Amino acid sequence: MLSQHHAHNPRMLSTRRTPHSDSFSSRYGAGKNTATSTSIRTKRHIRDPNSVSSRRTERPGSHTPPDGNTPSPSIVTLTVGPEKRLFAAHKDILCVAPFFATAYAAAEPSNSPSRQIDLPDEQPEVLSCVLEYLYKGDYYPRLLRNRRHNTWELENTGMDRDGQSYGATIFHPEAGAEILKDTAVYCAADKYGLEILKRLALRKQGLHTGIQCSTILTSARYAYANTPDTESKLRAHYLALIIRSRSTFKRSGTMQMEMEQGGKLFFDLFVAMCNHMDDLTANTKPSFRC
Repeated sequence: MLSQHHAHNPRMLSTRRTPHSDSFSSRYGAGKNTATSTSIRTKRHIRDPNSVSSRRTERPGSHTPPDGNTPSPSIVTLTVGPEKRLFAAHKDILCVAPFFATAYAAAEPSNSPSRQIDLPDEQPEVLSCVLEYLYKGDYYPRLLRNRRHNTWELENTGMDRDGQSYGATIFHPEAGAEILKDTAVYCAADKYGLEILKRLALRKQGLHTGIQCSTILTSARYAYANTPDTESKLRAHYLALIIRSRSTFKRSGTMQMEMEQGGKLFFDLFVAMCNHMDDLTANTKPSFRC
């Protein structure tokens, strides 16, 4: 990946951290194995998105990363965010994403192989993850397979001073707060048409621990605002996450405030909880009379 400036994101906190009892600890983590279809780490087999055999079957234009062939010398300049941070990438690699293939065709000057694409609404750190994925098939921290235990892990992921996985969040101006980085990457991948990157981001998000309830809710709102109503996987992940960890969210001082703001997220959450209760009581008789 060619970058004229490395994306840098200071760990900014716009809101005060809630007490430790409000944290999203590992025992409530999204990586917990469950039998539900909305869990990220299910028991059914899912092909490793980072495997060499997986990447080699993919070709430009198929919504997946390139196969490692030498790229053409055509360079595309990307201006990112309101500060117009500059990035550069090879055209053949960048245009694997349908969004960029279309943007490149429309860029000026049309008779030049080196063109510029403006992304005023994108976050530099998020685009950096997307470019790293297009060149390497993954983004930091990499997803690793522990074959001995048949589990997924993130490389070199310790805990920060707040007790959460290091590098799990970024400050996003649109949300006005910290959100899960993998959620931002997932939404970008959905916009750019990179389906395997979406699956990768969703799996990696499920491996982080110690995330604050307020961050989970802010990230969920961001996910709803930046995915179409037809998108179900990321939204279902958050609904299952909140339901499975309801005891923690009930103690959260931010939950009531978030619910009072309303929105489709909480309507979907209400429906999901009702369905969950129906499943629990399906084989029992009602204890009331009409």
